Amino acid sequence: MTLLGTPLSPHATKVMLLGSGELGKEVLIALQRLGVETIAVDRYDNAPGQQVAHHARTITMSDPAQLKALIEQERPHLVVPEIEAIATAMLEQLEQAGTVRVIPTARAARLTMDREGIRRLAAETLGLPTSPYVFCDSLQELQQAIDGKIGYPCIVKPVMSSSGKGQSKIGGPADVKAAWDYAMAGGRVSHDRVIVEGFIDFDYEITQLTVRALGEGGQIETHFCEPIGHVQVSGDYVESWQPIPMAPAALQKSREIAKAVTDNLGQGHDGKPSGLGLFGVELFVKGGDVWFSEVSPRPHDTGMVTMCTQWQSEFELHARAILGLPVNTALKSPGASAVIYGGVNATGIVFDGVADALRVPNSDVRLFGKPESFTKRRMGVALAFDADVEVARTNAKLAASRVKPRAASENPQAAIKKPPAA
Repeated sequence: MTLLGTPLSPHATKVMLLGSGELGKEVLIALQRLGVETIAVDRYDNAPGQQVAHHARTITMSDPAQLKALIEQERPHLVVPEIEAIATAMLEQLEQAGTVRVIPTARAARLTMDREGIRRLAAETLGLPTSPYVFCDSLQELQQAIDGKIGYPCIVKPVMSSSGKGQSKIGGPADVKAAWDYAMAGGRVSHDRVIVEGFIDFDYEITQLTVRALGEGGQIETHFCEPIGHVQVSGDYVESWQPIPMAPAALQKSREIAKAVTDNLGQGHDGKPSGLGLFGVELFVKGGDVWFSEVSPRPHDTGMVTMCTQWQSEFELHARAILGLPVNTALKSPGASAVIYGGVNATGIVFDGVADALRVPNSDVRLFGKPESFTKRRMGVALAFDADVEVARTNAKLAASRVKPRAASENPQAAIKKPPAA
């Protein structure tokens, strides 16, 4: 799809995002720069992406009837899932009927919406190295899996969740019940099923951003960004940096695994390799050994660092790839990102310290515009670039620490400083 129309005209190229958080917001902006008419869908009003899209729609995306009605009403050329909790069976029906094209494919959306589908694909179908794992439907099954196969320490996750919600590390028998309860509370939808994984003593973990895009001759080509290092706490990303130094053998294995997974996910229901777009492939690395962890068929939260490190960010890469346009994964500068948490439970918060954050050398800040803050909700990200990636990491964390979200005052105007008189 390289023919681009004019937004809000009969010849508009229309793209619908299912999920319009901070990642979706950047994809929408990238699409609009290419003249695409955008439709931002989320489960709550005024989501970040809805604030910048041509059209904002609020539905329960896991409800097949609501999802079908909206797609048939809007008739987008492309539907781009940005979250996991979507009625993927309905997307498959609509794709097979020729109603819409799903990015990268409806099959990929189904397989990656829960950890069971993608783990079984990677380990059992593709034979890729992964941690040992068992799926469990009860606390009793979880205990039996740990005692019989997995052992301690181990990791427990809901089969469907995002940003580390419901994930915990079990150090011994006393932790099992609490981990089960936490997983049940943190799942994206009601689903009494978890995966328990054996602990891998890895040196570091990376995100290998992988892009499937059309080449000059119309064939699909795979492109790789420089590997991204990241730190996660309870499964939730808190900082990332690019590039992370890797031994050549480990980098080659990482890209071989990433290509194997994305080649498979790029296959449509008809078996043709039609799927385009960017994938975030998470991997564990120890020496020259690499293990597959997870994959997202969309921009990845750790990839926000690419907004200051690459000539085309992961969001621009995704937008170009899905439209059939050329991509450029070249690095512009080493850099880093650090999360800005809400710190408070409040609606319509304000941010102090942004000017101080931007005084950090080579820094930038993105505030997502989420209407409601929670203590551990990502409300923004600080970025920094430098020829020395470790300097960039230090500066990104320093900039993030200077941004202080807080509940708004009774008088909104009291918090707004007037500019100095001329």
